[in-house]
Amino acid sequence: MTERLDKHILKNGMVVLGEPMEAVGSVAFDFMLPAGAARFPDGCCGAGSVIADWIFRGAGDKNNRSLGDALDGLGLHRSSSVGSSHTIIGAVLESGNLAEAIELYADIILRAGLKEDQFELARQLAIDGVHALDDDPRQKVMLKLREQFYPDPLGRSALGEIAELKTLTAEKTRRIIKNNFTLSQTIFAVAGKYDFDAVVAQIERLFSNVKKQSQQDVIPQQNKAGKYTHLHNDGAQVHIGLMTETVKPADEDYYNARVAVSVLSGGMSARLFTEVREKRGLCYAVAAKYHSLKEAAGIMCYAGTTPDKAQETLDVITDQFNRLGVGISEEEIERAKVGLKSTLVLQSESSGSRAAGIGGDYYILGRVRSLDEIKNKIEQTTVDSILGFLRRNPFKDFTAVTIGPKEIKIY
Repeated sequence: MTERLDKHILKNGMVVLGEPMEAVGSVAFDFMLPAGAARFPDGCCGAGSVIADWIFRGAGDKNNRSLGDALDGLGLHRSSSVGSSHTIIGAVLESGNLAEAIELYADIILRAGLKEDQFELARQLAIDGVHALDDDPRQKVMLKLREQFYPDPLGRSALGEIAELKTLTAEKTRRIIKNNFTLSQTIFAVAGKYDFDAVVAQIERLFSNVKKQSQQDVIPQQNKAGKYTHLHNDGAQVHIGLMTETVKPADEDYYNARVAVSVLSGGMSARLFTEVREKRGLCYAVAAKYHSLKEAAGIMCYAGTTPDKAQETLDVITDQFNRLGVGISEEEIERAKVGLKSTLVLQSESSGSRAAGIGGDYYILGRVRSLDEIKNKIEQTTVDSILGFLRRNPFKDFTAVTIGPKEIKIY
């Protein structure tokens, strides 16, 4: 696992990070633009989905078709996502084409065409994406869960709402781009095979002429954890989303929390799968995972079941959460550690995962953790340290969302 991190900060504040991976022939990069759903005006949280599509519909001297041809000609695999804090656009490609790809992405960020006719197409695709949630109730329940768990505006769904998307205009979206594509708070992360001096020189040439800009911080509203929301659906299944507060990545108990979640849901021998699905046959799917933003974090759980088993499913899941603090075996801890370290090894071999990892670390922690640091921190957790964490941070005030034909009770 590499220990080297490359870093450069432009005069306007834009951060350039790099993690070399000498064994690979590919390179991945992400532009983390501070244009997440939480930063948008009220009623415009779905604008990110429109923007992530619209800016690729022509930029610089290229129209929609020629830009697409140019990107495809580099053989890159594009990626884009919109979260609470950032819109992230990036790609994975053969390392020899990195410089040409950065040139095209500079045009997309600084000189996107933003044509009116292309806006309508991008907006319609965003609306279609929201409609598609009706065919994917698992994703729908988890999006609603984050919205209900995190204080406003942190939990906003980047997909937005149909009514809001229909009133979104090209002019309003251009203003959102202008106000939020702030290079002073943008992070460029690259991982894989690259020449960092050459990357810095190119980024300086392309982006340093943009003056330093300020952007208001997001101010979360009062915490609203503990609410229950039911979305009626006449289907034959009940989808349950459950979330409870836990420590953030910067907390000294972070790794204890990660191992504890892995004991709950780190595989087919973990407690939720064993107790809820295998022993009682209550549901066809159950899983929990750690989820965090910079400002807050939680453990979120999903279960899919039938209406007659929904109440018992929820009760057994919350019981398993609460039983975790009663006792954990050495065998469970070791199994959880192996699972987490295996995931770490897989991530270390993916340039795309490392670009995302170093960018996310820098935004949330203000520094980048080495993979060896993460591995050692996982190794240092013990039964006592995890039980101590659970005593200090008991699971309580569960926020729940269900989709199905009838409500259930939250105790």
